[in-house]
Amino acid sequence: EAGLQLSKSPKEKDIDATTYRRNVGCLRYLLHTRPDMSYCVGVLSRFMQNPKESHGAAMKQCLRYLKGTITLGLKFGKPASKVTKVIGYSDSSYNPSPDDGKSTAGHVFYLGGGPITWCSHKQDTVALSSCEAEFMAGTEAARQ
Repeated sequence: EAGLQLSKSPKEKDIDATTYRRNVGCLRYLLHTRPDMSYCVGVLSRFMQNPKESHGAAMKQCLRYLKGTITLGLKFGKPASKVTKVIGYSDSSYNPSPDDGKSTAGHVFYLGGGPITWCSHKQDTVALSSCEAEFMAGTEAARQ
């Protein structure tokens, strides 16, 4: 859901951590062929130690999305020209986490029209502006 902010709120009720962790593990396995799930699974993974009701609701929404997009996956076709290009994109959300103030960044690289590497993760340091968060994301992508 757009604009959803999950946090480690102690005010919410706990849910079964074993089931939550099992579901996150299954979703992490799917990341090998579903780069569109990287952000969602990365955020859900942050709360495996002590999941709350809002985290369980976000998990259900993620699973419903998967059910509706079950036919999606990786596809590598024959390139239109003999020159194969590597194309990369990076992005960052300057939407600091309410728990530690860090932004989320990610990148994806394509070869011949299909994604070959991708990542979505929380940045190591706190960015003081959206420009700084984007710069850190671009630097991280350039290291690929």
